[in-house]
Amino acid sequence: MSRIQTRKELEQKEVLLRAEGISKGFPGVWEHLILDEIDFDVRAGEVHTLLGENGAGKTVLANILSGFYSSTGGKIIINGEEVKLQSPQDGLEHGVGMIHQEVMLAKPYTVAENVALGTDDSDLSNPVSRVEREITELSKEYGLDVDPTAKVEDLSAGGQQRAEILKVLYHRPQVLILDEPTSLLTPLEAEQLFKVLRGMADDGFGVVFITHKMDEVMEVSDRVTVLKLGKTMGEKMITETDEEELTEMMLDEKIPIHLERKEFEDREVALSLENVHVTGPRGNVQVNGVSLDIKEGEILGIAGVSGNGQSEIIEAITGLRDIDEGSLIVQGEEVTDVPPRKIQDKGLAHMPEKRREIGVVEEMPVGENMVLRNYRHPPFSHYKVLDKEAITEHSERIIEEFNVICPDIWKSETRILSGGNIQRMILGRESWEQPPIIIASHPTHGLDRRAVSNTWELFMDLRDAGSAILLVSEDLDEVLSLSDRIAVMLDGEIVGVVDADSADKNEIGMMMTGA
Repeated sequence: MSRIQTRKELEQKEVLLRAEGISKGFPGVWEHLILDEIDFDVRAGEVHTLLGENGAGKTVLANILSGFYSSTGGKIIINGEEVKLQSPQDGLEHGVGMIHQEVMLAKPYTVAENVALGTDDSDLSNPVSRVEREITELSKEYGLDVDPTAKVEDLSAGGQQRAEILKVLYHRPQVLILDEPTSLLTPLEAEQLFKVLRGMADDGFGVVFITHKMDEVMEVSDRVTVLKLGKTMGEKMITETDEEELTEMMLDEKIPIHLERKEFEDREVALSLENVHVTGPRGNVQVNGVSLDIKEGEILGIAGVSGNGQSEIIEAITGLRDIDEGSLIVQGEEVTDVPPRKIQDKGLAHMPEKRREIGVVEEMPVGENMVLRNYRHPPFSHYKVLDKEAITEHSERIIEEFNVICPDIWKSETRILSGGNIQRMILGRESWEQPPIIIASHPTHGLDRRAVSNTWELFMDLRDAGSAILLVSEDLDEVLSLSDRIAVMLDGEIVGVVDADSADKNEIGMMMTGA
C-alpha cells in the first residue's frame, strides 16, 4: 500500500482536522498545563503518529480533538471550519472518532447493543439486529474477529478492544484517532490492523495513531509529531527520520534496556496451583486442570494469546473468581476461595491488567489511591482515621521514585492521569514493601521505553530480594527477558513449561498458537 514519501506530497493533501494553540489544564490545578499551545493537523490519506513519554499529553490532545475534553485555549478546525466539540457525539457528527486505550463500553451489553447505544434510533430493540449484521460485515471487511452477539464483559481484553474499534468504524468517520490500539492485540492482529489503517489512508481517511512502540511508528506512519511534557518537540516525515532521532527527541537521551540477572537460587515454594479448574461467566471452562509452582526469588512467565485463560488464572489467585476444583496454596497455607483481602494479607500484591477498572478508584484523589493496599494500617491510619501527612510523604516518595506525573496528589482525581502514569503509580504502590508474592498482569502495558526499562529493573531487584513473581504478558520479548521459567497457555491449559535460558521464541510462539 502507498505511503506519503515527501513533504511536498503531503502538502498536496487536504487538511481534514487542524488544532491551533491548544492548551489544557484541569480544575484545581490550572497552574500545571497538561498541554501548552499545541499545533497539530492530520490530512486526508495519511497516518500521523503522536509519539511521547507517558504524561506527555498525547491522550489529552486526542480527547480534545474528538470531543471528550474541552480545551482551555486554542481552536479546532475541521474541513476548514472552526468548531466547538462539546461531546464525543459532536466529534462523530463532525467526522472524528476515537478508539481509547482503555475500553469505553457498557460491559453488561452485547457488542451490537453498545453500537446501537450510539445511534439516533437506539432503543436496544429495533436497531440491534441491523447493527449485528453491519458489525459482522465490518468484522469481515477489516479482519477484526468479534461476535456482535457476545456480551462485552465475556470478551477477553483483546476482544473488547476490537469491539471498541468496530464501534467507531460503524460511524464511518473521516478522521480516526487510535490511542495505543495494539496494546492488547496479538502480533498477527496488530499486523492486520496496520494493513487496515494503511488501507483507510489510501481511501482518503486521516488517521491519528498514538503509540510508544518505535517499531510501530516506523511501520505505519507517514508523519510523526513528538510531544514532551505538554509541548511539541518537533514534527518529522517518517522518510526523513529514524528510531534514534525520534527516541532522542522524545527522551533527550538514549535508553538502552539491559538486565543484570543473578543466578536463580532454588528456594521454598511461595505459591502453588494444584489441578485448578475455573469456569467463565457463560459456564464454559476457562482454566482446565492447571498446576504450577512459583518459588521465592523466581519469575515465572505465562505466555499465551489473549483469551486462553491467563486472566482467569490471575482472578482465581487473587480471589476475584471462584475456583471450581483444585487448590490454591500461598505461603504454605491453603487459601482456595477465601476473600481477596485475606489473600492480600498473606503478602500477595496484584498489578492488574485492567488498571482503571480494578487497579484504582478513578474518582478518588491520587493520594488516597496510593494507599489503597495499606490504608487500614499504620502509619497511614490510626484508630481508623487516615493520617494525611504520612500519606502525603509516602505518595511523594513513590511519585519521585517512579516518575509519576501528577499535578497535585490531593487536588487531582486519579482519572486525569494518563494510563501510563496510573500504571507507574500501581507499580510503586504494590512493590514498595517488597512483597513476598507479586501477580503482575501486563505490567508494562502502555509504558514508554524509559518506563519499561525501569519496570524491568524493578522486577529484577524484587526477584533478587526474594519475591516470587508471576508475570503474564503477551510481549514475548518481555517474558523471555524477565522470566526464569516460562509456562505457555492454550485453551485454558498449560501446554509446556521451559527454562528461559534455553527457550526459543519461535517455538514458544508455535506453542501459543497450537502449532
